[in-house]
Amino acid sequence: MVNLRKYALALASAAALSLPGIAVAEGMVGISMPTKTSARWIDDGNNMVKQFQDAGYQTDLQYADDDIPNQLAQIENMITKGVNVLVIAAIDGTTLSNALANAKAADIKVIAYDRLIRDTPDIDYYATFDNFKVGVEQATTLVDGLKERFPEVKPWNVELFGGSPDDNNAYFFYDGAMSVIQPLIDDGSIVIPSGQMGMDKVGTLRWDPATAQARMDNILSANYTDKQVHGVLSPYDGLSIGILSSLKGVGYGSGDLKMPIVSGQDAEIQSVKSIKSGEQYSTIFKDTRELAKVTVSMVDAMMKGEEPKVNDTESYDNGVKTVPSYLLEPVAVTGKNLEEALIGSGYYTEDQLK
Repeated sequence: MVNLRKYALALASAAALSLPGIAVAEGMVGISMPTKTSARWIDDGNNMVKQFQDAGYQTDLQYADDDIPNQLAQIENMITKGVNVLVIAAIDGTTLSNALANAKAADIKVIAYDRLIRDTPDIDYYATFDNFKVGVEQATTLVDGLKERFPEVKPWNVELFGGSPDDNNAYFFYDGAMSVIQPLIDDGSIVIPSGQMGMDKVGTLRWDPATAQARMDNILSANYTDKQVHGVLSPYDGLSIGILSSLKGVGYGSGDLKMPIVSGQDAEIQSVKSIKSGEQYSTIFKDTRELAKVTVSMVDAMMKGEEPKVNDTESYDNGVKTVPSYLLEPVAVTGKNLEEALIGSGYYTEDQLK
């Protein structure tokens, strides 16, 4: 195993000598991000590169365009280059076992970033937000919005959307949300007219907005010809935009047909503007600057032979091991606290949200 590591570093050094501008040596962090289609992953990548470089590390940042073979190839390439640490936000958290076994053989440490990597012993730490609490906050804002916008209505007609079934976080979001919603279904305050519940029914592969919009179209045509939808649980801003397009397409938000309460996540600019205009009701703000800071701290500790700081050693079983994790706090954002949470924190400027 040691020989493989030396061989990889020798290859990398030779490449660096023969190809000007490529520098791979000790202190190199490989960063594998899933896609550029979501603004938050671009922010994640940029924040990590800046903070790693400020801490004196070189970085190799790659985006995989939501293509699993592409991400695998990029990770294998980083291993061959001889990176010291891999930080990976997986497209599909179940597909990386072989690549990470190769990383382990090359003595490369691995941090799962925001999305848990499953079915492998070869990850060292997990940096993320409290994903169950994300779901709790999404559902709490949904219920608060229902009480505010439809105080005289009972039961409320609600539809449920889940994230991508190959993203472990999607189950935490859904379970957290249902811990709030299920008791209200049980007491008759909420009904699900479509009957579609459970991640096997409501999951949205690759978090695709067009898929969410098409499903919302189908739900409306099949179940709402003679009734009104009051709320939609959406776990991500991209899905929320698709859902809102479907709702507006049949007249919601105009005349006497009030816009349903629609949740979200990631505080993407388009959705924040939608909240300001009274369409989307809420989002969950996850400050990627803080997640980058935690990740850099983990890497720095490992590079110094120290134990990284964690605050959870029980919640994240990846099917092979319970992964020591650091969980950050999510912040629920509505029109009421939007400026304080997003502009006051310096995450966005006023001009960006005009």
